[in-house]
Amino acid sequence: MASSPLLLALLGGLMIGAAAVLLLAGAGRIAGVSGIVGGALRPRAGDLAWRLAFVLGLLAGGAVLRVLSSETLPKDLPGSGLTIALAGLLVGFGARLGGGCTSGHGVCGLGRRSPRSLAAVLTFMTVAFVTVFLTRHVLGGAS
Repeated sequence: MASSPLLLALLGGLMIGAAAVLLLAGAGRIAGVSGIVGGALRPRAGDLAWRLAFVLGLLAGGAVLRVLSSETLPKDLPGSGLTIALAGLLVGFGARLGGGCTSGHGVCGLGRRSPRSLAAVLTFMTVAFVTVFLTRHVLGGAS
């Protein structure tokens, strides 16, 4: 199934935004993934079910995408399963250490006009721009 990358990106963005709005409006919760997972690791009474449902929904979404649109996903991962799992854990640790992740700050925090989220997103994006510039133009990496 060949689809326009622009259309797929728009659809994905709309779905993420809708999910964030539904979680906030329906449950009064912010859809920051690191906060949701962190809360699932140390749940309070009555707080675990929705967190597990959210994480399982993320995993199920990836599995459905793999089945329905396998040609858009890479066939070979850029590292071993252990390396990728370790990288994911380090990203999660960094997000918790930094007080939130890009999904929480960028999608939910900016939508709520949070000054803290604006500062975080500006920091994330500045570091990303500098990293890409240095990698591609100074260190001579792939473009």
